[in-house]
Amino acid sequence: MTDAAPTAGRDVAYRGFRLPDDADRGVLAGLRAGPRGLELADPVDRIDHTDADGRTRRYAAGSWTAPPVPTGFAVRDIVPSWTGQTPDGCWLRVQLRGWHAGAPATGWYVLGDWAAADDDFRRTSLAGQRDADARVDTDTLVVTGATVTGWQVRVTLLRPADADDDTTPALRTVGAVASGARPAAAARPAAEGPPPVAAPPDAETRTGAGAAAPATPAEAAATTPAAWGTVLDVPRYSQRLHAGAHPQWGGGGDSWCSPTCTSMVLAFWGAAPAPDRYAWVSPAGPRPVVVHAARHCYDHAYAGAGNWPFNTAYAGLHGVDAFVTRLRSLTEAEAFVAAGLPLIVSAAFTAGQVPGLDYDTAGHLMVLVGFTDTGAPVLNDPYAPDDDAVRRTVDRDRFEAAWQGGSGGVAYVLRPPGVPLPPAPAQPNW
Repeated sequence: MTDAAPTAGRDVAYRGFRLPDDADRGVLAGLRAGPRGLELADPVDRIDHTDADGRTRRYAAGSWTAPPVPTGFAVRDIVPSWTGQTPDGCWLRVQLRGWHAGAPATGWYVLGDWAAADDDFRRTSLAGQRDADARVDTDTLVVTGATVTGWQVRVTLLRPADADDDTTPALRTVGAVASGARPAAAARPAAEGPPPVAAPPDAETRTGAGAAAPATPAEAAATTPAAWGTVLDVPRYSQRLHAGAHPQWGGGGDSWCSPTCTSMVLAFWGAAPAPDRYAWVSPAGPRPVVVHAARHCYDHAYAGAGNWPFNTAYAGLHGVDAFVTRLRSLTEAEAFVAAGLPLIVSAAFTAGQVPGLDYDTAGHLMVLVGFTDTGAPVLNDPYAPDDDAVRRTVDRDRFEAAWQGGSGGVAYVLRPPGVPLPPAPAQPNW
């Protein structure tokens, strides 16, 4: 396997913390090491919180504040991600702030109030956070006026104040990807996913224009990237089979690209939830496991299931390591495919911009499952009329432009803990 792409070009850096192993790198307040990660020990605060459903409850709280993470470049935006567990009534609050020259460069911003379920607490991003330094765009801290060359994350664990001491949420991992300036960025839609249009044709036989085959077998052996000719056997799920279903969680077909992709990759790893976990789905519909994912990824403020870290946090409930990052190129993505890891990627494009993806979208998630022998990306695109039409092969250069220009190369990485990541580049973005 070849190394990932060189770091020349756009600055991107990811740093993650695994807990409780990394707990002493930061500051603990009211937490202890437990078998599931950091847990509440002796809460240091009491917080009154009004939920998205209008109820106000009092919670006992403790927190872990990570050390400042320098990036070495001027930061444009930061996306956090985390995994943990929340028993009934418990939740996590994830906050970020910018850092520069050895001191905070911004105040704290809330990037998510998260719970695994929504029976007692509705997970949500917090709209309207904006000042002269930065703003929150759903799941992303966007730097506007401040000079930021690093970041700091704080996670607060909360349980109902009247709960017993054995009831505790747990934090297993937390991290963030910071990015420098990029040429353009598509706006995030109200509910990430393409509009209802005619189904795009299956493009299984297309190849990338920018990926010519080597001239001879000897050249092929010497120069062909290891991922070329590798297509991972990821199950194919169509989001459009759920069109119009369950409007309380986004309405199915046009807005469930992200949880459908997350479900496909969990199934690939044999980590999908067991049937008894989604026995409540009624009507059962074509694939109740996708309904389960959509409900448990749903952001009640964003009004959709496309919140990036909510999807990776959901995946983390099923025993996999999961985080959000940005990749600089398909060359970096090839390293994951060569290592046996499919990626969930977010792109934006107009009809005809990427042959084979003949619809408009301001933000759409697909699974990158491999590459043809000539380097063309092979996708599981959930925006298909049925499961058979999910598999597509697209032009390499045009898809890369739609991915990088649309989301800045956002990718969800999901893997069992025993499956290693590929070697990271010198400026590590995983």
